[in-house]
Amino acid sequence: MDSNSSPISRPLSSDVEGLKLAECWRALASASLGRLAVLGSDGAPDIFPMNYVVHDEQIYLRSAPGAKLMAIVRDARVAFEVDAMVDGIAWSVVLRGTAVRLDTDDEIVASGILDLRTDNPTAKHNYIRVDPREIMGRRFHARG
Repeated sequence: MDSNSSPISRPLSSDVEGLKLAECWRALASASLGRLAVLGSDGAPDIFPMNYVVHDEQIYLRSAPGAKLMAIVRDARVAFEVDAMVDGIAWSVVLRGTAVRLDTDDEIVASGILDLRTDNPTAKHNYIRVDPREIMGRRFHARG
């Protein structure tokens, strides 16, 4: 995804501004906790909070075995969302893409995922890259 080819920031409404692609990646890189959405075994969405790292305009995750990995095997289409509020300005970035389980040591090491410390103490020895297909973000002044 080429950050120079992204649409310019534009007002989505009088109070909400769309983010350029480069702004979306900067926002994603500034945080470490997001939400991974997958399709559950019943076809309904499941959402998992996950720590992550950004490397070369891709999201990298660590996971223990379980429902999210099984969901990715069934259907690799995922969404990933991150949001925050800084100095009264709220932002949100949603990335849609394909989850790929990493299977080579070289890619695992190069991604930086081995340095990721997760909030959940469960051992996580499964490494996932999310290849973005679409990314969108917005920001606005929070009320009150």
